Amino acid sequence: MAAPALERYTQDLLLGEIWKRPDLSARDRSIVTVAAIIARNQPVELPFYLGRALDNGVKPAEISEIITHLAFYAGWPNAVAAANVASAVFAGRKIGPDQLAPASVVLLPLDKAAEDKRANMVEQDYGKVAPGVVQYTADVLFRELWLRPGLAARDRSMVTVTALVASGQVAQVPFHLNRAMDKGLAEKQAAEMLTHLAFYAGWPNVFSAMPVFKDVFAKRSAPVIGK
Repeated sequence: MAAPALERYTQDLLLGEIWKRPDLSARDRSIVTVAAIIARNQPVELPFYLGRALDNGVKPAEISEIITHLAFYAGWPNAVAAANVASAVFAGRKIGPDQLAPASVVLLPLDKAAEDKRANMVEQDYGKVAPGVVQYTADVLFRELWLRPGLAARDRSMVTVTALVASGQVAQVPFHLNRAMDKGLAEKQAAEMLTHLAFYAGWPNVFSAMPVFKDVFAKRSAPVIGK
């Protein structure tokens, strides 16, 4: 290998230690890693980690949903590149179309009150800036993509938070981190995501995200006045 020290850190530290830390399951680490690689458009490493994800219990249908979801949160070209790599991995494992998430599905029930509140806030803030973005945010993202049943709500939020951290887009993290934690992601799991992502997205992106995570954790643990 051209970088012997990198090989040592990869085997001893990354694969030998980080992946075995207890606060995030191997399955969750695979989801986070695959999402980070796709978000950063680094397909060279993707076949190895897609195989590892399958071995760690991530279903082929969940992988196809992750790729579809990231088309919206990391861009179409990144998702298409990932889909091409995944197709080869699936073919090698004899995973057929019947094991993947179908194009059209029966959507999960919509929490209309919560979605109306979110949509109204976005409309007030940005309706006159980019009405098309506001329209598709409501019609496609939150009334369709987020309601696809092939990926658990907690995992879908975890994928989104990962993509935001990995691409340095921390402004949207509070909304999606709160959403992930509302759906069952524990604080120690969210914290361990940052440790894992330091290796896959780089220390600068993680240090940029840490104050945002810190603020979300503090606000969620703060006592509610009057109770």
